[in-house]
Amino acid sequence: MDTPVRVADQEFSPPGTLVRTPEMEARFKELATELRCLVCQNQSLADSQAGLAEDLKAKVYQQIAAGKSDADIKSYMVERYGEFILYKPAYSAGNIALWVGPFVILVIAVIAARVWLKTNSAKPSPAELISQSGQDKARDELEQLYRKSSGG
Repeated sequence: MDTPVRVADQEFSPPGTLVRTPEMEARFKELATELRCLVCQNQSLADSQAGLAEDLKAKVYQQIAAGKSDADIKSYMVERYGEFILYKPAYSAGNIALWVGPFVILVIAVIAARVWLKTNSAKPSPAELISQSGQDKARDELEQLYRKSSGG
């Protein structure tokens, strides 16, 4: 007797195909969590209730029942829907910027921050810009103003 499979706490019986063994059920659950819902985009097929997700689940079931390997099923989905359907896209020359880009940006930001801090901390304070004779002259003028204002 065929029984429907429960995926993400929901019963799912694709039309015409039922998973019959625990091994097939486990494969389906794993594949359904590794594939992204194209409608929801932030949910796996296992979590999504969208109509397209239900169709994709049925297609995954059919391919499992047909004896296809997980790699074959993923390859079929990528050919049909693009790498976006995979939660973990493969490393390739086409998407190397997505994998390396954040680290490059972080390194550039750290270097820029260090250069900025170094140049700004190397600037002398206003008191250091005035020569010693200029400081003595300013101090004398302030003392004279103080004496005049205090009446002495």
